[in-house]
Amino acid sequence: MKKKATKGKEAFFRFYRELYGERWPSLAEALKREPRPVPFSEGLGKSYYLDQASIDTAKALGALPEEEVLDMCAAPGGKSLVIAAAMRGKGSLIANDRSASRRARLKRVIAEHLIPDYASIVEITSHDASKWGLYEQNRYDRILLDAPCSSERHVLLDPVHLERWSPSRTRRLAVQAFAMAAAAADALRPGGVLLYSTCTISPFENDGVIEKLLKRRGDFMEKAELSLPYGEATRFGMIVLPDREAGKGPMYAALLRKRMV
Repeated sequence: MKKKATKGKEAFFRFYRELYGERWPSLAEALKREPRPVPFSEGLGKSYYLDQASIDTAKALGALPEEEVLDMCAAPGGKSLVIAAAMRGKGSLIANDRSASRRARLKRVIAEHLIPDYASIVEITSHDASKWGLYEQNRYDRILLDAPCSSERHVLLDPVHLERWSPSRTRRLAVQAFAMAAAAADALRPGGVLLYSTCTISPFENDGVIEKLLKRRGDFMEKAELSLPYGEATRFGMIVLPDREAGKGPMYAALLRKRMV
């Protein structure tokens, strides 16, 4: 009997076939196609291209002028541009990324695309998002956590990453994402909103993280109504998948609110 592969392409396809069943072949083919970025230009001096689902997800945070907003894992910066445009140069937007190389790209994106008045409210920082709640608590009106994730589209398009893949990848990233989400919950002010998003199709990193967060922080965090113009409902949020949304996504999002004390 042939031994089942525990890593690489065979293991990858078996893992997601078990999750998505008969849908997996068409979803895999959609993921293999090159993304179709669209221009975002609201409040920008120069358009920035990103997935339409990323634009609509960032808008779902609902950022407003005069608020204090945190983008915990901001690089390369597309969602930060969408948030900054909504804030219209009023308030405070912390755009954070721990990686020096990614942060350098984030700085370029902000400098090259945002008009000066809008860029003036953006502060770029380099903190460990998973420890944020240790240093700042009950501060932010809104937080976007676009968590580092499995990014299956990237894996499928990169033979090296595909051969290195194993199921432990999504489980490890889910643990990391929960730590960041818990820190975000602690950093929110009462009444504040957390938008959790990923570009993975793994339920472990999507609904699984939110389920754990509501169990561990359920005394003050609750599910809020998420508004996206398309996508499929999940237990705790919505997911946009390219096989059914004309190439948009993957993009998962869930909205949570911190209860008033």
